[in-house]
Amino acid sequence: MTESKRETERKYDAPSADDTSWLPELTGVAGIVAVVEQGTDELDAVYHDTEDLRLAGAAATLRRRRGGPDAGWHLKLPLSGDSREEVRAPLSETIPDTLRDLALSRTRGAELTPVVRIRSTRTTRHLVDSQGAVVAELTVDEVRAESLRGTTTLAAWTEMEVELADDADRALLDAVDKTLRKNGIDRAARPSKLIRALEETGVGGPRLPDARAEAVVPGSAGDDVLRYLDEQVHALVRLDPAVRRDVPDSVHKMRVTCRRLRSTLRSYRSVLDRAVTDPIRDDLKWLGGELGAERDQEVLMERLGARLEALPAELVLGPVAARLKAWNVANTDEARRRTLEALHTPRYLALLDSLAALTEQPPLRRKAARGPDKAMAKGIFKEYDRFAARVAHALELPPGPERDTALHEARKSAKKTRYATEPARASLGKPAKRLGKRVKAVQKVLGDHQDSVLARDVLRKLALAAHAAGEPGFTWGLLYGQEQGVARERERELPAAFADASKPSLRKGLAP
Repeated sequence: MTESKRETERKYDAPSADDTSWLPELTGVAGIVAVVEQGTDELDAVYHDTEDLRLAGAAATLRRRRGGPDAGWHLKLPLSGDSREEVRAPLSETIPDTLRDLALSRTRGAELTPVVRIRSTRTTRHLVDSQGAVVAELTVDEVRAESLRGTTTLAAWTEMEVELADDADRALLDAVDKTLRKNGIDRAARPSKLIRALEETGVGGPRLPDARAEAVVPGSAGDDVLRYLDEQVHALVRLDPAVRRDVPDSVHKMRVTCRRLRSTLRSYRSVLDRAVTDPIRDDLKWLGGELGAERDQEVLMERLGARLEALPAELVLGPVAARLKAWNVANTDEARRRTLEALHTPRYLALLDSLAALTEQPPLRRKAARGPDKAMAKGIFKEYDRFAARVAHALELPPGPERDTALHEARKSAKKTRYATEPARASLGKPAKRLGKRVKAVQKVLGDHQDSVLARDVLRKLALAAHAAGEPGFTWGLLYGQEQGVARERERELPAAFADASKPSLRKGLAP
């Protein structure tokens, strides 16, 4: 069993733990009316990491800590700015499987072993507002660190942390920070105790490869593409724990990240060696497909549930809501199982390894060293031409299943075109951004059309099941008819939306 907590804190170098006369008066700062002593705790933590310190390299930590009010296993994962998420599990002798799984996208399955032991004598003070609520916690730690990797160097220092309470205003941190700095208290040079302990006990920092720095020409097409790939790989790694914990919208975001990576590797083949990237694209397609079942179920249930709820009560005949709910529960459970199974497969771990290698030791082609304008524009034009051809083909077909399929293919091409503009925005600027925005509008029309196709298929199956059970089919038919109307309306909107994304000025702006 685990619980999680969002931490927002800042660390500072502190002169001394015994004599705190250096600590400025904080009463009166940002509504703080009292600083209340809470006593002292002895904390003893053993930090675990892989042989090559993959967790530390990803700004994550895993520790087993005794002492204090929150003794147990703690996995800390970076969020934005000064925030981190801490996932806690009860104290045990071995690493809890849940935390091991949540760290998997960063460890990539490598063994976790003890790295350093950090003992702290912690003095805690509560910063209290006029309502008597604790708005922040200030701690001063006298730290002693020792390596568990064979080095004999010991390290000791004093540091201070100011951690914001859950519902407190982030501006409080800025106000306290300003007061501390005015009194000569500087922010800590290292982001965590672990990083400082690794350095000062002789274990060393995370070993990052230098092959990339030597291979990439700054400002080149390769530089633009790799910078974008870096962002997407990091996004996938960050989303993995959220998907495992069923955080809302995390499956959708991870699936989109897979698509962005696939599209970039496809659109910029002139920059990266296909012999390396094509197998990665295949694995990303597989992962996106496994995630797709859960995401598609979410979308369909939201859509059908909203349509049913909007109907007047007199038009809902039979146990329609109950049947829809039963259908959703059965399919959601199966889709969830499929997602979690995919994240535990050797294929997924191999994909994580391949993505790490892709960004750390990129398989650049000679054209990667050239300026980005021509290579990026060419990649976008290729995707756009495919997109335009598929839209034109779909519009020539009569309404029906064949046209539905063609419109779905056009939608996928629209996504690839939009994604192709994203790595190019740094070098091509507003024209790439503008084209991406216009193509997204077409994608939205096509997406709603495809959702109506999927919804009608589900409604037909539910209607058949209701009929077999002797239930009225009126409401299912009504909902089916609504979805038909949506599809026809989107087909009428498509030509104008496509024309807006086909303006000559858009292509002219991208020409190198």
